[in-house]
Amino acid sequence: MTKAQGPVYRFAPTPNGRLHLGHAYSALLNAHAARRSGGSLLLRLEDLDGSRCKPEYEAAAFDDLAWLGVSFEPSVRRQSAHAADYARAYGELQALGVLYPCFCAKNEAEKASHAAGLGRDPDGAPLYSGACRHRLAPGSSDRPPTLRLDMARAIALGPRQLFWREFGEGDDERQQLADPSVWGDVALKRRGAPATYHLAVVVDDALQGVSDVMRGRDLFAATSLHRLLQSLLGLPGPRYRHHRLVLDAAGEKMSKSASSSPLFRLREKGVSAADIRAVLGFDSAADRPDLVARFS
Repeated sequence: MTKAQGPVYRFAPTPNGRLHLGHAYSALLNAHAARRSGGSLLLRLEDLDGSRCKPEYEAAAFDDLAWLGVSFEPSVRRQSAHAADYARAYGELQALGVLYPCFCAKNEAEKASHAAGLGRDPDGAPLYSGACRHRLAPGSSDRPPTLRLDMARAIALGPRQLFWREFGEGDDERQQLADPSVWGDVALKRRGAPATYHLAVVVDDALQGVSDVMRGRDLFAATSLHRLLQSLLGLPGPRYRHHRLVLDAAGEKMSKSASSSPLFRLREKGVSAADIRAVLGFDSAADRPDLVARFS
């Protein structure tokens, strides 16, 4: 891969639903940063979940982004086409002895975690209790296990203190101490999928030469885990810029699962791309007192 000139940013939606204002804010922010720095902007489709990611959502995302005026480098990376890249990374982690198989059913693992009085990881999943850590495959040995990260061993193999470079939405850098232990023995590979988000995103950013990861604050805690994986795999750590989230009228994060109003619905109501940029703070909305009402 040819090394790009200038900073490299990326926008990486999952094509399992229509884009909403939260996506628009992240895409526009990445585009603005790439333009300002004389860098480039990549588009990645995080389509590992074949049951939920659909071609029609991918096509709709291209349409919405073009309407917003966000342009990307010509090459688009689809995670579903890069299982071999992830397999190599899993092989490296297994060689380090930091992965182990888990044959627990999901409900069984959650029940054991509750019984042990364990808390939850930053994504809200129960921390793994280790209940099935030494169990052999039940029934058929052909049943693929979940691969979990031996967090204690992984941390022991990493640097004594692990940091990342955090900029938020500004230009001031701070050294952010990572704490991957809050994830426990996190599942890094599940049955039926070539990779989980945490492994895939680390591999993708390295292979695409991403220098600046600009994403929502809801992924701030995940960066601790990502920095640990980067350290174990010998991958560079990008600069991180975790931006604010766009909230709905109830003060909740906009999401597809919450049925936040998608961009195409706003377009049907007569909202323009300029309106979107204004309400998200990229252009002045001082002379548009009616603007917010049109988004309700």
